[in-house]
Amino acid sequence: MTTTTDPGLSERHQLVNVAYRLLGSLAEAEDVVQEAYARWYALPAAQRAAIEAPGGWLTKVAARLCLNLLGSARVRRERYVGDWLPEPLPEPGGDPADRVALDESVTMAFLVVLDSMTPAERVAFVLHDVFRYPFTEVAEILGRSPAACRQLATSARRRVRTARKPAPAARQAEVVRKFKRAWEAGDIGALVGLLDPGVTAVGDGGGRAGTRRSPVEGAEELVRYLLAIAERLSALELAECTVNGQPGLLARENGVTVTVYAFDLDGERIRNIWAVRNPEKLRLWNTRRAGAA
Repeated sequence: MTTTTDPGLSERHQLVNVAYRLLGSLAEAEDVVQEAYARWYALPAAQRAAIEAPGGWLTKVAARLCLNLLGSARVRRERYVGDWLPEPLPEPGGDPADRVALDESVTMAFLVVLDSMTPAERVAFVLHDVFRYPFTEVAEILGRSPAACRQLATSARRRVRTARKPAPAARQAEVVRKFKRAWEAGDIGALVGLLDPGVTAVGDGGGRAGTRRSPVEGAEELVRYLLAIAERLSALELAECTVNGQPGLLARENGVTVTVYAFDLDGERIRNIWAVRNPEKLRLWNTRRAGAA
C-alpha cells in the first residue's frame, strides 16, 4: 500500500518512464530512479512525512538528476566512438522494460528528435507536453520562470514537428518484412523500391561492435552497403521483432542478439534505419528472447 512516507511501485514506474524519455537510456534511467529513492529515504522520517506528494518530490529530484546527466552527456558523446543512438527496448515481457509505456513518445524516431534538443528544451517538453506537468513545476526543476519554460517547450515542439506520426503498425510490419526478405535475397530492385531516395541509415557500435562510423545516405548508397554486408547474414538469424513499440528486426548470432534495427517510414518507403550494435545497449535483448515474430 502506498503511503505518504513510502512511495509505491506505480511511482517508480512513472519515474522510469520520465527518466527514459529524458535520457534515451534505460540503464541510466534506472540509475537515476535508484538515486532519487536513495535521497528520499535519506531524509529524516519527519521530513518525509511532511511531504504531501512524494511522487512529485521524487519526480523533481529525478528530473534534476537527468538534467545534470544531459549536460554531461554532450561532453561524454564527444568521446563516444561513432554515432550515439538511444537504447532500444524490446517487447514487454517480465523485465524492467515493462516499466516503460511504449507509446508514440518513445519510438526511436521520437527519441532521436528529443536527443537533438538542448537539455532544458528536452526537460520542459517531456515534462509538460508528454507528462502534463504544469510549467510552474517545470520552472522549479529548471530554475527558470514559467514563461521561459513555456518558450523552451515551444522551441522543442518545432523540432518535434520534423518527426512525423509513426506509420500504422500493420503497414510498417509489412514493409519491414519485405525489406528483410529483399535483403536476405540480395534483391536490388526490391530494396530500391522499399527505400525513400533520401533514406539515412545510422549505426551505433560504440566502439564495442563493428559498424560504419558515419551515416549512410541515399537509397543507392545504402543498397550498395547492404549488399556489401549481406554475406554476414548467412551466419545470422534475422527475425522480426518489436522495437520501442514499433515493428523492427533483430539479428542473432549463436542465439545472442548482436544488432537491433528500428525503422521510420515515409508513406510506404523507409526513410530512416537505426542499427544498434553496442552490446551495452542490448542487455535486455539478451536476458530473454525478445519478442521475435
